[in-house]
Amino acid sequence: MNLTKEWKNLASLPDYVKDILANNRGLEFPANRSEVIALALGGSADNKRFEVRYDIPGIGDYHEVTVDRCRNGLSVNYTETYMRRRDPDCTVIGDDLPTDRVRFKDRFKDDKACHNGDFSKLKNETFEWLKTQELAVLAFNLGESEYGALLIAPRNTGFFIGGLADLQGMHDPNNLPEGFSVHCILYLAPTFRHTHFGGKQIVVHDRLEGLHEIYSYNLYPGPSAKKGVYGALLSIGEKEKWLTLHGATVQTITPYDNITTIMHEGASGSGKSEMLEYVHRQTDGRLLLGQHINTGEKRQISLNQACVLRPITDDMAMCHHDIQDKSGYVHACDAEQAWFIRLNHIEHYGTDPHLEKITIQPKEPLIFLSMDGVQDATILIWEHTMDEPGKPCPNPRVIMPRRLMPGVIEGSVEIHFRNFGIRTPPCTKERPSYGIVGFMHILPPALGWLWRLVSPRGHDNPSITDTEGMTSEGVGSYWPFATGRLVDHANLLLDQIKNTPNVRYTLTPNQHVGAYKVSFMPQWIAREYLARRGTAKFSPEQLIPARCPLLGYTLTAMPVEGTPLPTDLLRVEKQQDVGPEAYDKGAEFLIEFFKTQLQKFKQPELSELGKRIIECCLDKGSVEDYEKLM
Repeated sequence: MNLTKEWKNLASLPDYVKDILANNRGLEFPANRSEVIALALGGSADNKRFEVRYDIPGIGDYHEVTVDRCRNGLSVNYTETYMRRRDPDCTVIGDDLPTDRVRFKDRFKDDKACHNGDFSKLKNETFEWLKTQELAVLAFNLGESEYGALLIAPRNTGFFIGGLADLQGMHDPNNLPEGFSVHCILYLAPTFRHTHFGGKQIVVHDRLEGLHEIYSYNLYPGPSAKKGVYGALLSIGEKEKWLTLHGATVQTITPYDNITTIMHEGASGSGKSEMLEYVHRQTDGRLLLGQHINTGEKRQISLNQACVLRPITDDMAMCHHDIQDKSGYVHACDAEQAWFIRLNHIEHYGTDPHLEKITIQPKEPLIFLSMDGVQDATILIWEHTMDEPGKPCPNPRVIMPRRLMPGVIEGSVEIHFRNFGIRTPPCTKERPSYGIVGFMHILPPALGWLWRLVSPRGHDNPSITDTEGMTSEGVGSYWPFATGRLVDHANLLLDQIKNTPNVRYTLTPNQHVGAYKVSFMPQWIAREYLARRGTAKFSPEQLIPARCPLLGYTLTAMPVEGTPLPTDLLRVEKQQDVGPEAYDKGAEFLIEFFKTQLQKFKQPELSELGKRIIECCLDKGSVEDYEKLM
């Protein structure tokens, strides 16, 4: 496509962008998904393999990515294991607007390659580099909003362009929506990772008047095509006083046709995508509640008929102020057109027949990342790329367009439960830890807010590069992608909770419950249980204050289809291999972690209610104290 008059005069397009589009080695505007898939294979869908390579000054010919054409889609593999996961420290801020994030000028002030932190010079260098490339341009919208956006990328990064086109949608460049105006531009310059940033993933946000720019200096789409766009939505929401929550949302339909809608929030790896999966069964059809880490003892339960699941959001739930009402519930719609589904827990055939079916025989070719794909063969979602011999990549992914998901719901929905997930390590008398969270806890709204402020990243996170110990994902669990101030998001989250008093809050762990390995079974069991109860309130005799106040209430009994869960999976201190003493050590660790993380929110701008809730935690308040606050 030629650079038409329409594009040259596109509203809100800065002159320097027009200069890039007018002066380069070649320009392509893919018009549909088929053209994007062909682009990912070097320009022809008949190609079986394409390698993304660059001539890097000081390095020479560098092989970044291999793309193989397989029967069910594209197999994308990075040559570096580091590039197969998101670096949690990759985002920096290039402007001088208010922020609590690390600024480019501070992080790189002593780096000559980065102009000693002068981002304006690096921007110009980026623009000049783009003009030396054959380029492709993609137009899309930010979530379910009127805000238009562009991606400007090297033509040979078709797999990245395709990933963004799936995740965010794409417009026909010959038929842009009426009034299309650019409010966000994403620039892709992957060689800068080597020439300027020592091989590290870096994404820079530059917030200009009326324009949010994202500079992606690496080829992993997680920090930019996905989370970078998320950051742009959060920035807009800060100004307009609405949120894009970090959560997967599913409508559950019980065997008795009762409908309950649950949103599952949490840090990366906390089970958001898994909340949209049907409960995993063993070969005999039973559910494995947990397996003891030392003895191998299995806890199992029968569930004849699980709920029907109708997916709504996978990761980004847009709670625009225009779609809220007086019902007392949060309303949310999907901010994405596709889902970035992690597959590391799919270890063998039959683990998830539902997901296996739609990925093995999709209606359209899919884009797979870090999967062991063989040319002209079928990519199988339990065969992951090896980071090293015997060690599979912990973050294999498939980008699944929403339109290919059976039963997906369009538009906004009413949220009845907001569940928060946390990855937990084993907890035993010999090795006490914060793995004291039972299968499900009921949280007062004030505690629900605190968990979203602290957002523990938790144990053995598969989605990001290695971090030691327990860390925080930050406010809302979306803080790694946000660009503004912590206190503003803390207030927005609290206002949302206050304004939706009918929503209930729950907490579920994954990976371990005390001495039992449980995978994601707690949230699947909680989903089945809550769906069958619906919006009925818990009576006082059904709840017991948890031994650790931060965990709210535990249930006196949690029957699933008439079979109660073992009590020691609800109250971990009752496990023989844990006991009260180890539990209390784990609780103290959790309490101290909360106290440390909450210090950063003690700012004058925090609402008075927020200050009281935080003081309640710092003073080791009881569950009843939290109840009284809200």
